[in-house]
Amino acid sequence: MGSLTLLQQILAVFSGALVGFTLGLIGGGGSILAVPLLLYVVGYHNPHVVIGTTALAVALTAYINLIPHWRIGNVRWPPAVAFAIPGVVGAALGAQISKIVPGKQLLFLFALLMIGVAITMLRPAKSTIPKPVHTGKAMIARATPVGFVVGALSGFFGIGGGFLIVPGLMFAAGLPLLNAIGSSLFSVGMFGTTTAITYAFSGLINWVIALEYIAGGVLGGLAGARLATRLSKQKKTLSRIFAGVILVVAVYMLYINLTAIHL
Repeated sequence: MGSLTLLQQILAVFSGALVGFTLGLIGGGGSILAVPLLLYVVGYHNPHVVIGTTALAVALTAYINLIPHWRIGNVRWPPAVAFAIPGVVGAALGAQISKIVPGKQLLFLFALLMIGVAITMLRPAKSTIPKPVHTGKAMIARATPVGFVVGALSGFFGIGGGFLIVPGLMFAAGLPLLNAIGSSLFSVGMFGTTTAITYAFSGLINWVIALEYIAGGVLGGLAGARLATRLSKQKKTLSRIFAGVILVVAVYMLYINLTAIHL
């Protein structure tokens, strides 16, 4: 897979810090930049290794962030587990399919996903009226198909998928937003772990970059969380600005990879 220069290693830590900072500042959607940062800033141009590596980094970061949410009672374990189990199956299937898709086409599809994430972030917030709570068989019946589909997308693209898992948990179990966010981290970790293991068996993970991404992500996440408390009133504006950044990066990726596909 090639050795990294000192500059690339520094840029890997910086990129991880930027992802962590964004996650800490605005929450869901921040990890979507992990792949393009590794591709175009760090300069690691093997798309499959990039996806496998970022999946591992995102998974471990999710587990780290799950602990404080668990301690303060934001995690609802029955729906979290019910969502994660079919999602793991989906993630394994999605990752296997992803490995056989040519790199340029995979990145083209990833760019389309980024546009979808940006549009989701730009949409007005939905009503905060409490939804009916679902438990037992009704919750499992809702969580199983949604968890499988979200897991498959997570495995295919090597993303955390929190922006899909959170509304999925709210639909499946009727969880309030804060509980859905806390509970989603378990699925993010499980989906990322499944994807990473699948890619690792094919030798498609750069362990050095993954560790550097995680180290940077932890530091950046702490800084972002601290700043978020000061800028809480501007969170909507920050999210819209970030969505604009995602759109610009996605258009760039579409241009680069569409050109490469036609060459």
